[in-house]
Amino acid sequence: MPAACDTQAAPGMPTPFTYRDLVVWKQGMDLAEQCYKATASFPKSELYGLTGQLRRASVSIPSNVAEGHGRRSTKAYLNHVSIAIGSQAEFATCVELATRVGFLDEGNRKRVVALSDSVGRLLYGLHRALKRKLAEKKRTRSATPKP
Repeated sequence: MPAACDTQAAPGMPTPFTYRDLVVWKQGMDLAEQCYKATASFPKSELYGLTGQLRRASVSIPSNVAEGHGRRSTKAYLNHVSIAIGSQAEFATCVELATRVGFLDEGNRKRVVALSDSVGRLLYGLHRALKRKLAEKKRTRSATPKP
């Protein structure tokens, strides 16, 4: 593994916290994996339709969490988490449509919806935490006397 991707800490140093440590990223990855498995049986004619839309939305969730975390700016992170929330809503809508048109059976729907809902709650919690952090930074900056 290249050194730039190595998250091993030097001896005596704490292990760095990465997006891979976030529960929301882990569950987002599980959701994307479940999505790919569930859509594998969709009609081939839907490859560039509902199948592709579901897959793109599911991949967008952990991807935006990771990208935002990597930006090293609370404002940018908040923006990427907001995009991930939109992707989760898009995913849930596509799941509903896939069920209505008979592409997704009830067992798969329940499994995917339960995980999607959990990811959504985690995303909203992360969004709230980042908004609070950003507001605190603004308060601290405005309370600091200028020389």
